[in-house]
Amino acid sequence: MIRLSIPLRLALARLSLPVLIAAAFGMMLLGKSDALLAERARVALADLLTPIWAVLQQPVAAAQQAAREAEALLNLRRENLRLTEENERLRRWQAAALALEAENALLRRQLAFVPEAAPAFTTARVVADGGGTYARAVLLAAGPHHSLRKGQVALDERGLAGRVTEVGSRSARVLLATDINSRIPVTLEGSRARAIMVGTNGARPRLQHWPEGARPVEGDRVVTSAEAGAFPAGLPVGVVRWSAAGAPEVELFARLDRLDLVRLFDYGLNGILPPDSVSRPEPRVRR
Repeated sequence: MIRLSIPLRLALARLSLPVLIAAAFGMMLLGKSDALLAERARVALADLLTPIWAVLQQPVAAAQQAAREAEALLNLRRENLRLTEENERLRRWQAAALALEAENALLRRQLAFVPEAAPAFTTARVVADGGGTYARAVLLAAGPHHSLRKGQVALDERGLAGRVTEVGSRSARVLLATDINSRIPVTLEGSRARAIMVGTNGARPRLQHWPEGARPVEGDRVVTSAEAGAFPAGLPVGVVRWSAAGAPEVELFARLDRLDLVRLFDYGLNGILPPDSVSRPEPRVRR
C-alpha cells in the first residue's frame, strides 16, 4: 500500500476541487462542440449503469411491496373489526325485529279484541275529614242531581285514594285506603303476585296474604287487582316500603293528607261493599 506524505496529501486535496471543476468545464465544452459524441457517451453510461440499477431496484421494490402488504393487512384488520361491530349491531337489530315480529303476530291475532269503554267520572270537592263509622274517611260535596253511587273508585291526580261507601242527596263519603276497615286487592308489578292491602289508620297500609315465594320487594310498584270485582286492574296505588318492624307497607301515591278535589270513577263494579252505617256522628269540618 502506497503511503503518501502529509504535504503531498494536502497538495492533492487542494488540487482535487480545481481539477474536478476543470473536468466539468471541459465536458460542458465538449458537449457543446460535439453533441453527437455527448449523446453517445450518455447512452453508453446509461447502458453501463442500467444493470446495476436493475439489481439495486429489486430489493427496493421488494421493500415497497412488503410495505404495501403490511398496510393492506392493517387495513384488513381494521375492516374486520368494523365488520365484527356491524355484525353485532345487525344481530341486535335481528333480535329486536324478531321480538317485534312476534308482538305483531300477537296483535294480529287479537285484532278482534274490543277495548273497554273509558269510565265516566265526576269531580267532587272534599269539605270535611272523618265522621261516620270510619276513622279515615272524607266527606264530599255533590250537587243535587249527582250520579254518585256506592262502589265508585276515588282517585286524586296521583293514584288511588279510596272508595265511595255512603251517598246522600248532596254529599258522599269516601273510605280512604288507609282506614282500618279498608281491604283492597292489589298486584305487585315486579312478580305479578297478588296480595291484600289492609288499612292501619296510619299513613301506610300493610300488605298481607301474598303467595309463598313471592315476598314483596322494596320499591316494587303496587297496582289494583280485579279480584272480587271491587276495583279494576291496573290503577296505581303506591310502592312497597319495609317498615322498621319488618312489615311490608305501601307508600301511597295519593296525598291523602292534602285531598282537595277527587275524581269518582264509575267502573260498573259493585264488589263487596261495607254495610250501611248505623251511627252517623257529625263530620269534622275542614279549616
